[in-house]
Amino acid sequence: MLAACSVAPKAPLSPVPVRNPTTAVASQVNADPARVQGQWVVVQSSKAVAGTPVRIGNGALQIGSDAQAFVARGQGRFASGDTEVWVHWLDDDDRTVAMGTPDGAWFAILDRTGRPGERLNAARDILGWYGYDLSRVMK
Repeated sequence: MLAACSVAPKAPLSPVPVRNPTTAVASQVNADPARVQGQWVVVQSSKAVAGTPVRIGNGALQIGSDAQAFVARGQGRFASGDTEVWVHWLDDDDRTVAMGTPDGAWFAILDRTGRPGERLNAARDILGWYGYDLSRVMK
């Protein structure tokens, strides 16, 4: 009789993705390593707060003090550790980029100056189109 009163064991919690996995997703095929390398600033992200410095280059992606390998796979796709990172949008002048992981682990809007102006709306529109939950921006 006591067994009927016991609580069932809980399943381990896994992080809820920031992207709807049923939404189609694509990368910007002309976003090559030369276009994304250099210094950036986080504007909005589910991984880091606004203002966090980002550096891409020499085979690494460094967000704040967290650095990972960043290897080009072609067509706007990169490998960062065990994760795929896709460039979803990069403006023609390489000033603002919207990127994320197709598995929904994180997304980011980066800008060279941290002040993207109207490009922020374009980046948010693209990420929203690809199913990212933009309400999950770190504050």
